[in-house]
Amino acid sequence: MFSKKANTIFQEVITTYHVVNSVDQSFHNPYHKEDQLIEHLLYRKCWIDTVQWHYEDIIRDPNIDPVAALKLKRQIDASNQDRTDMVEYIDSYFLEKYKTVSPKDEATINTESPAWGVDRLSILALKIYHMHEEATREDASNAHREACQKKLDILLEQRVDLSTAIDTLLKDISQGDKYMKVYKQMKMYNDDELNPVLRSQK
Repeated sequence: MFSKKANTIFQEVITTYHVVNSVDQSFHNPYHKEDQLIEHLLYRKCWIDTVQWHYEDIIRDPNIDPVAALKLKRQIDASNQDRTDMVEYIDSYFLEKYKTVSPKDEATINTESPAWGVDRLSILALKIYHMHEEATREDASNAHREACQKKLDILLEQRVDLSTAIDTLLKDISQGDKYMKVYKQMKMYNDDELNPVLRSQK
């Protein structure tokens, strides 16, 4: 199943990141896009999400230097764009994979594309990792650990459900029961022709 592969790679990414545990560490993708394209894309996608997760932690420091905060905000903006780009790359992979499938007359479109489901699955892997940390943190109170364990149980259940939904969607697409359409993310705030503040500075 596709989701099993994705979840395994996401866990690999998150474990590897936390060896150094720094947003400034170098990135190395062990999967080569020439012969392991989807694995390459999944690894890169989760790495972006993992770094951004920690960006979001850092910027919430109430004592952060304003100049550093502005720099970090720019990094988060760039990371968000990278994240969106990776979703589109993953959807392009699926479009290519299923391009020869003819949708049935009664085929329907899904509320989200496969890659946006993958995006949620990657974020969910991060939630599970960090909630497990909190549920087993020795310097936390018993009440804290118990509350976090309950949340972790729900997250684990959610991962099963989401994984099943993604695998079902891909099966439906492969059999022509669903069809894909991908709409590029028409973000406006990074475009100096569409963002009036940026346009005014040209």
